[in-house]
Amino acid sequence: MRDIRPNRRVTALGSAGALVTATLIAGAFAAPSASATAGSRHGQDRETRGATVAAERAAKAGIDWADCPTDWGFAKPIQCGWVSVPLDYAKPYGKQIKLAVDRAVSTGTAAERQGALVYNPGGPGGSGMRFPTRVTTKNPLWINTSKAYDFVGFDPRGVGHSAPISCIDPTEFVKAPKMDPVPDSEADKQAQRKLAREYADGCAERSGKAMLAQMTTPNTVRDLDVIRAALGEKKLNYLGVSYGTYIGAVYGTMFPGHVRRMIVDSVVNPSKEKIWYQANLDQDVAFEGRWKDWEDWVAANDAVFHLGTTRAAVQAKWLELRATAKKNPIGGVVGPAELIGFFQSAPYYDSSWIPVATVFSKYFAGDTQALVDAAAPDLSDTAGNASAENGNAVYTAVECTDAKWPTSWKKWDKDNTALNKNYPFMTWANAWLNLPCATWPVKQQTPPTVGTHKGLPQVLIVQSTRDAATPYEGAVELHKRFKGSRLITEKDAGSHGVTGLVNPCINQRVDTYLLTGKLDAKDVTCTPHATPKP
Repeated sequence: MRDIRPNRRVTALGSAGALVTATLIAGAFAAPSASATAGSRHGQDRETRGATVAAERAAKAGIDWADCPTDWGFAKPIQCGWVSVPLDYAKPYGKQIKLAVDRAVSTGTAAERQGALVYNPGGPGGSGMRFPTRVTTKNPLWINTSKAYDFVGFDPRGVGHSAPISCIDPTEFVKAPKMDPVPDSEADKQAQRKLAREYADGCAERSGKAMLAQMTTPNTVRDLDVIRAALGEKKLNYLGVSYGTYIGAVYGTMFPGHVRRMIVDSVVNPSKEKIWYQANLDQDVAFEGRWKDWEDWVAANDAVFHLGTTRAAVQAKWLELRATAKKNPIGGVVGPAELIGFFQSAPYYDSSWIPVATVFSKYFAGDTQALVDAAAPDLSDTAGNASAENGNAVYTAVECTDAKWPTSWKKWDKDNTALNKNYPFMTWANAWLNLPCATWPVKQQTPPTVGTHKGLPQVLIVQSTRDAATPYEGAVELHKRFKGSRLITEKDAGSHGVTGLVNPCINQRVDTYLLTGKLDAKDVTCTPHATPKP
């Protein structure tokens, strides 16, 4: 699921109404299923052979590490380089694309070094290029691990510097205010449907159908294996968060014998039935629960925020703000869609609890500018807006191409209307975000059956019970499918991305696993990390 960025914009709808980021998160197997048709079996065999060819080629070529380009923003000692991969693995000698990679070399002795640790933060559409800064900034949670591993990040295909794709002009993408994602009428729904169709068409026009057809999780997994080979690593050490866990799950399925150590944190449910339509509906329910957790916390800290002493009182303030923005966008640019884009970061991350509540509080104390500064797009940030549009395009392309989505508007309308009655915070915004998948212009694939194959070592799974972006059931499901895996549960917590938080019960086990390969004999339940204190 996607590593969400607060103003990232409707994660599938660059043009359709809500500033939303959805987190989410299938293709072909190394070994074809017995039920596959001869044609698809042949295609899978070709892609498997193509991945082998590409990895062997990369192992010979290696990576020419050098100082990073100045405008990439990564100073020495971080180094950057490129890895070439086939656009289409069924044609390994055909068109190639270049993937951007970077690294911070291990800080320990030669005897301490254990290889490279490759990272993906989620998305689809997230860049992992900032991962090496955990070494250069001496992040205390990663001091021990960085002695043993080179920290390696990369831009997945279509992202950032790696053959980036686009679906809409970035200026149009960030223009505000957008339509209110919650429809008042059939006309509102028709307008959103039109925007979704236009966005899907824009993806084909601006990126090309040949590229869109290859924007899948299995291809990103094959790319990851080529990066492994280019790094000179016989086996992969991998840390994936959010959608990065689905990359890990599919990698462990397709390349089980290539895994050395793998941590997946905040897990996408890998069931074929969940990828991707149902996963988004499940998110809507989980977001509502975590939104209420945040409202309870705001109410408990009324002495600071003055927004009400009960969840109901805080919710009333939210609805008042929303109604005001709907009638007259705040500052002329912040309507309900932009509010969702900003406020959704609170149920996503505990680190956003205080900042979001502070802006909320300031608004009702008479400071509207703080809200405009936080929630409105910065039209002068050309590079940032292009990056946001690109991330949204990749999110849409991967989710829409990975799996078959309903094409019947009646189904979308029925499912989301029913959900919105009890889970209104994110439901319609998420629906419009993903609706381009209903009219997607390239063939949609069938997700792989994730599961244990011979050679897969023990995988460490980390998950909080109240995660909104990747509900807890996803971790339980992957735990069942990856035999011998261990699940660390952070009980009564809900921040998305657990390994980056201070919780010694988790941090020590992550270190131990990466440094020694050892896991607890049984699954572990940890108490929650500290609640934010305003």
